[in-house]
Amino acid sequence: MPTQLPNESRLREPGSMELDPSAEGVAIDETRRLIASSKVEGTPVFNRAGEQLGTVYNFMVDKISGHVAYVVMSFGGFLGIGESYHPLPWRALTYDTRLGGYMVDVDKDRLADAPRYGANEDPFTDDEYGARVDAYYKTAPTV
Repeated sequence: MPTQLPNESRLREPGSMELDPSAEGVAIDETRRLIASSKVEGTPVFNRAGEQLGTVYNFMVDKISGHVAYVVMSFGGFLGIGESYHPLPWRALTYDTRLGGYMVDVDKDRLADAPRYGANEDPFTDDEYGARVDAYYKTAPTV
């Protein structure tokens, strides 16, 4: 929020894709190849039939490689009650510009049997959990 100080100017227009004014080359929101995590969170996730399955809650980044390994999709529930979280391998998603969201080749029945967890659980503390997610979706692990 501007403070209205003398000589204050807007660093960039809201929603612009300018690089940061420090000239460090850090993208603020989005470029042709990069997107800020804050813009990915909340993005809808659809199946091939165009049905919305949920939204991107967050994503898990491999600390060593720096690659996104899993998108955690929030699914179901009402006002945060009864919501479950489904990790989807990043490689299993594609972005669909027509729908304005990510597409995954999973129907609701298959998603119901997929690895998931509740709000107060942290399954990624189990080193084998990611391997079970990859096996379920038949994707190679990201490392």
